[in-house]
Amino acid sequence: MSTLLRSPLHDRHVARGARFAEFGGWEMPLQYSGVVDEHTAVRERVGIFDVSHLGKATVTGPGARAFVDSCLTNALDKIAPGKAQYTLCCDDATGGVVDDLIAYLRSDDDLLLIPNAANSAEVVRRFAEAAPEGVEIHDAHREYAVLAVQGTRSDEVLEGLGLPTGHDYMAFADTTWDGAALTVCRTGYTGERGYELVVPWDHAGRTWDALLAAGAPHGILPCGLAARDTLRTEMGYPLHGQDLSLEITPVQASAGWAVGWDKPAFWGRDALLSERASGPARRLRGISALGRGIPRPGMTVAVGGETAGRVTSGTFSPTLRKGIGSRCCRRRPRTATGSTSMSGDGPSRSRSSAHHSCSPPPARNSRRVLETPAPSSPSLRRASVAAPWTVSTRRVTQAPSVGISVTCLERRWPACVPRSAVVHSRVPGRVRSPQVADARMPHTGIS
Repeated sequence: MSTLLRSPLHDRHVARGARFAEFGGWEMPLQYSGVVDEHTAVRERVGIFDVSHLGKATVTGPGARAFVDSCLTNALDKIAPGKAQYTLCCDDATGGVVDDLIAYLRSDDDLLLIPNAANSAEVVRRFAEAAPEGVEIHDAHREYAVLAVQGTRSDEVLEGLGLPTGHDYMAFADTTWDGAALTVCRTGYTGERGYELVVPWDHAGRTWDALLAAGAPHGILPCGLAARDTLRTEMGYPLHGQDLSLEITPVQASAGWAVGWDKPAFWGRDALLSERASGPARRLRGISALGRGIPRPGMTVAVGGETAGRVTSGTFSPTLRKGIGSRCCRRRPRTATGSTSMSGDGPSRSRSSAHHSCSPPPARNSRRVLETPAPSSPSLRRASVAAPWTVSTRRVTQAPSVGISVTCLERRWPACVPRSAVVHSRVPGRVRSPQVADARMPHTGIS
C-alpha cells in the first residue's frame, strides 16, 4: 500500500486533535471539534480549511492562454487577466469529465490551474502531451499550499494581516506577506463569501497560524473536509467522482453553463455537441429527504419499484436539519398533467400545493407534485414541500426492505455562476439577488 501524502500543516492538525481520512491519495483532516460546529462557524462567522491536497500546475509560454482555451470547456475570452474561471477537462472521445478545475489567468502567457487532488497527475499528463512547442506545463502540486478562509467574516480576518480583500467574485490579487508571494482569490467551495490563498509550501505554517490569530476575535474555527462536504452539498456544488465523472458528462450534470459551446475547439466538443442536440439519457437533480432518512452516495433511486438511477451526493444538512443531495436518473417523458406547470424560468405551482403527504409513489410523470395518502411508516412522514421547483417524490433505497422518500427538484441550480447572473441558493426555498449573493451567502431561515 502506497504511503499517503501529507500537507505541510499536518503536525498542526495533529496538535489540534484532528481526525484524518484519505482524500485523493492525501491524509487530510476530516474534522476537529465536530462537523456541525465547523459547518455552523462558516455559515455564521468564519472558518479556515487546509486544502493543500488540491493540485497546482502552471501553463506558461507564448500562446498559453489560447492553448488552454482549446483544451478546457469554458471560454477564457470571457475573463480578463486577474480573473479565475471554473471549467472542465473532458475526455476528447466521450465527453466524460476527467476533472473540474479552476483556471487563474495571469496573462496571455501565464496561467495557474487548480485541479482536484486525485486527478491532478492525469490533468497535467494530458496537457503535457498536447502542449505545442514553446508552451511549458509544470506540475507544482507540492510547491504550494492552499488555505481557504470562508465565511461572513472572512474579509475581517484577511484585513487583520493586511491582505487584499473586497475584489470581485472569481478575481484574484497577487501580493506579498511576511516575505512570501501569495495569491488571494475570491473563490471557495462552501457557498459563503470567502477567499482561497495559494501560499508557498514552506510558508504555509506561518500563514495558517497568523490567520487563526487574526480570526480569533471573529470566532474562527479550523474546519475539516467533512464540513466542506456538507457546505458544498447545501450549495449544490458538484464533487468530481460522484456528481461529475468520466461516466457523467457536463450535459448530464447540468453543467453546460461551464461549456463554451461556440468555441471552435475543446476536448470532448464533438461528443458533447451531439449529446446536447439529442438530449441526455439521464440528468443530475437535487433531492431533499421528506422524513428522517439521509440519502447517501451509491443508494439506488426507485420509482414505482423500478430502478431509475442512483444518489451521487447525499448528506445531512446542518442548516436545513434534514437529508439533502443529488441523484443522477434517467429522464422521464414530459406531459402537461399534474399541479406543476413549466415556464422558461422553471415550474410554478399553486399555493394550495404547498403541503403534501408523500409515500413511495407509483410510476408517474416526474413533473407532477404527488398528492397521495399519508404513509404508515413513521420514517415517511407528512412533510412541507417548500421548494419552488419541487415536482415529485422518489423512493431512495439501499436494500429492498429499507428506503427513504425524497423530494426531487426539477432542476439543479447552476454551480459557480458569475455574480452578474441570478444566483440560486441551491437549497429549497430561497433565490437571492446577485447583490445579496456577492455580499454573503445566507442560508438561515430556509424551511
